[in-house]
Amino acid sequence: MRARAGEIAAGSALIGARDSAALEGADVSLDVVRAGLDDSPLGRAVAASVAVTSAVPGQADAWQRAPLQVLAHLHALAARGFDGDDALGRPRQQDDVVDPLHMGTPLPWREVPDRLVALADVLTRPTTAPAILVAAITHGELIAVQPFRWGSGLIARAAVRLVLAARGVDPDLLGCPEAGMLSLGRTTYVASVRAYRSGEPEGVAEWIRWNASAIGFGASSDAPQR
Repeated sequence: MRARAGEIAAGSALIGARDSAALEGADVSLDVVRAGLDDSPLGRAVAASVAVTSAVPGQADAWQRAPLQVLAHLHALAARGFDGDDALGRPRQQDDVVDPLHMGTPLPWREVPDRLVALADVLTRPTTAPAILVAAITHGELIAVQPFRWGSGLIARAAVRLVLAARGVDPDLLGCPEAGMLSLGRTTYVASVRAYRSGEPEGVAEWIRWNASAIGFGASSDAPQR
């Protein structure tokens, strides 16, 4: 694996981007991604996922110091062509969001900045909490709050990679958590997100278990190479 680390990491990023896009409803084969994406709405959505996932290695160090800056950067990559230039890298200022997972009424936009600041505090504060727990909470906050009108899901899943890399669990980004997420299915994804959004202890615990399963699968040799 050491000899093939670069190849494995590149494959993980490509598969992860494809699977993250599939969770958003933009489902294409890996061969299509490799062959080149067209300028259709589907192709542009998958290209956005590729851009976000590909940016993760270069953002892991900054993530530890300035996570909100990294989120803004990822949104600027994800939403180009989907949002106006003045919205790129900025939390939404409306309650209307693109919601491919049909999670229901989003958090009011005026509450988004405070939730992002609270998340940044969690991410930059010293803690003995396991990195997988921190990754699950980060993923949950971003997917539940939907801080951007478009692309929050892509960014939330990329943030799982960022936490695992920055906290030393997967510094070389060899795992593919998105493959685990897709393997568990969109239905269980939505159900687990809704459980997290409830704020109930059992709901949050269900979400953490779901993420741990996905991350574990994505680190195994069984992770699909679709």
